[in-house]
Amino acid sequence: MELSSPRFKSLAVTAGLSFWFLIITFSLNIFHLEYFAIFVISILLITQIFSVKLSKALDVFAIFNTKVFLGLFFLSLVSIYGITFRFLKVDLLRIRKQPNSYWLKMQHLEEHRIFKQY
Repeated sequence: MELSSPRFKSLAVTAGLSFWFLIITFSLNIFHLEYFAIFVISILLITQIFSVKLSKALDVFAIFNTKVFLGLFFLSLVSIYGITFRFLKVDLLRIRKQPNSYWLKMQHLEEHRIFKQY
C-alpha cells in the first residue's frame, strides 16, 4: 500500500469501511440500503478530496483493516472445518478409531483387488 497512489488508498479504505458498515448493520438488524448508499458516497467523497493529505492515515487504516479482516476470515474458516470434521467424525491424525467414520478401513482391503500401485 505504501507505493499505491492516494486515490487507490482512498478506494481501498472506502471498501473496507463499507464492509464493516454492512457487517455491523446486518448484525444489529438495522440495515437500510439508503443509509448504506449515503455512507459509501460520503466516505468516498471525503477520502477522495483529502486523499493526498490523509495518505499516511489511509495506509495505516488499510493495513489494520486487512489484518483484522484476514484474521477473522481464517479464524472462522478453521472453526467451520473443525465443526464439520467433528460432525462427520473425521480424525485427521488417525490417533484413535471412531465408530461410523468416513475413513477407509485398510485392513479389510484385499491385496489381489489392487490393480495399480503408485
